Amino acid sequence: MAEGFAREYGYDAASAGTMPESKVASKAIEVMAELDIDISAQIPNLLDLESLDVWDMVISMGCGVEETCPALKADIDWGLEDPMGQGLDVYRKIRDDITEQVQGLADITTMFHTHD
Repeated sequence: MAEGFAREYGYDAASAGTMPESKVASKAIEVMAELDIDISAQIPNLLDLESLDVWDMVISMGCGVEETCPALKADIDWGLEDPMGQGLDVYRKIRDDITEQVQGLADITTMFHTHD
């Protein structure tokens, strides 16, 4: 969902995790479609220490990165609940939390170096 919102707001973004699923959760696709954002073609990617150099900023959703890869240090941790296995209402709440966080990125992106 974060990648979908980030792209909607003009950021170059990718969803990744230390133990990514093989596809985007169907409930995530459903609640994003309610806002006319199609994330059905997104593919979760593996995030490891080598891939960190590709990105200007790494944001953790707060869903267990510290446990699965303690050496991976995110620039920001949003501390969100993992909605996996829960109902649509939880997915909607997390979706709404994510959109607020992504909208707030404009305020902080000037703090981070961008590739020239």
